[in-house]
Amino acid sequence: HSSATASQWVLIGIMPFIAKFGVGIGPNMDKLIAAGPALLLQEIGNVATALFALPVAVLIFKMGREAIGATHSIAREPNIALVADKFGLKSSEGVGVMGVYVMGTLFGTIFFSIMAALLASWDIFDYRALAMACGVGSGSMMGACSAALSETLPTLKDEIVAFAASSNLLTYATGLFVSAFIALPFTEFFYRILKKLRGSESSAANQELADLTSSNGSEYTEEKEVSFSSIQTIMALVMVSVVALIVNWVSTGVSFIDGLPGMAIFWLCSVLGYVIYQYVKIGVPAVAWISIVAIIFSIPQFPFSQEVIAYTSKIGLLPMITPVLAYAGLAISKMEIRLFKAAGFKIAIVALLTFVGTFVGSAIIAQALL
Repeated sequence: HSSATASQWVLIGIMPFIAKFGVGIGPNMDKLIAAGPALLLQEIGNVATALFALPVAVLIFKMGREAIGATHSIAREPNIALVADKFGLKSSEGVGVMGVYVMGTLFGTIFFSIMAALLASWDIFDYRALAMACGVGSGSMMGACSAALSETLPTLKDEIVAFAASSNLLTYATGLFVSAFIALPFTEFFYRILKKLRGSESSAANQELADLTSSNGSEYTEEKEVSFSSIQTIMALVMVSVVALIVNWVSTGVSFIDGLPGMAIFWLCSVLGYVIYQYVKIGVPAVAWISIVAIIFSIPQFPFSQEVIAYTSKIGLLPMITPVLAYAGLAISKMEIRLFKAAGFKIAIVALLTFVGTFVGSAIIAQALL
């Protein structure tokens, strides 16, 4: 059960990371509210990821439910957390989201920079709409995208960077909630429609996928059933926090003791969010509750918000995700490798279509509202 246990650790390990995101949103809440409808609503353009990529995945490549994980978003860390929370990383959806995550990590920055420069040269969209579309929820992708746009339109560089950074901040703030309550439910609904259109026709590779992910498979069922109790989860959060503190010490030079108060705040946000999730059964995922708690802790109106921000700023974003990626590596079993082989090049092409969908969809909505 080692790989199944590791997939539980991925879900637990990403909780403090989500809290770190939330703490970054709170102090900027007034800016987000003042950003205007174009900046706020262009995030819904991410639904275009499914509109653009899902028909190809289901109707042409005959993909199964891994297409839902692959096309509901551009699959950055909060989206992995959401899919892990709802389906588990050992599900077909988990394979899909991890496939797109890997593609984004390897080729995302290059792809978004090419796409931004290309669309800017066509002169179809307002430069502000393209700048907003650069804010996809990834610092590196946003940076590459806005840099390419600035090279194409050098006189507007400062405005482009401002719009892209604001949009990216909003995506961090709203992306998880848009994914949880709009994009993922819409993608599941759209998948069911497309599957009916496709009928029972299925490729050999997809039959292999179906066989591998079938809950009738004893090996898969046994692995799927590994889960932690509430006490085990809270204790695991302590261990995850300690590992993240050590990684933070090595990578940023902030000592274990100096980083401890900040990590304790992330641990508390994670525990409170998890406890709320356990008792408030309204369909809101645990990661969303953790984000809400962290935002409340860091808004200016909260009594100790300045201390919260000061302590948590000593913990870097990258050190917090490093252990999670290690757990994700351990969570990959022989079955996932066979699943990935069966989906293979399809996931790569679907990932690129997903990136086009999110960028163009956001740009269209922003353009319409400007």
